[in-house]
Amino acid sequence: MTTSAPLTQDELKTLVGQAALQYVVPGEIVGVGTGSTVNKFIDALATIKDQIKGAVSSSVASTERLKALGITVYDANAVESLAVYIDGADEIDGKGYMVKGGGAALTREKIVAALAGRFVCIADESKLVPVLGQFPLPVEVIPMAAAHIARRFAAEGGQAQLRLRDGQPLVTDNGQHILDVKGLAIADPLAFESRVNQWPGVVTVGVFAHQKASVCLLGTAQGVKTITY
Repeated sequence: MTTSAPLTQDELKTLVGQAALQYVVPGEIVGVGTGSTVNKFIDALATIKDQIKGAVSSSVASTERLKALGITVYDANAVESLAVYIDGADEIDGKGYMVKGGGAALTREKIVAALAGRFVCIADESKLVPVLGQFPLPVEVIPMAAAHIARRFAAEGGQAQLRLRDGQPLVTDNGQHILDVKGLAIADPLAFESRVNQWPGVVTVGVFAHQKASVCLLGTAQGVKTITY
């Protein structure tokens, strides 16, 4: 008797990316996120590109991938609303609240999510957590405020570190920097998001509570599990 090998993380990402196609509304513009799991969705979306009007993208990287596959990309300002936004998460809890921003696109992701009537999160089961905060929280900041905001997090027990790329501060698609904050346990994501967003110099905090997931397609060893919030 032989047993099949467990699916790899890459295979799980492919499964949830394909499963997300069922939430795409024919004839509409779909909101598309950023990251390795979303890349699998973009590849799957290309197989039905003739059935959609196009996409609104949350990053330069996703825009380039969509266009390379022949999918029309619209500016967010050109649409009034989207039926659905499909994106990954670095963490998601039992209520559909998420931490996002590992791919440095959190601000644009939150903008596109705010346009959408429904947020479909695609992730593997390792991203499901009881309390947000195990993954370092990304916070996009105006560069001159980075040290001040890091001190504010330190006062709350968090350790904020400037994200670097090739030894230099990473610059987002919006021309800003990112702090990654360790040591947090975000028990009340809604209140936390609202409060940190008020700090001068914060562009976007990577807690997605006000724009939480409606559905999560979770890649598991048993296949894709659908969680509705």
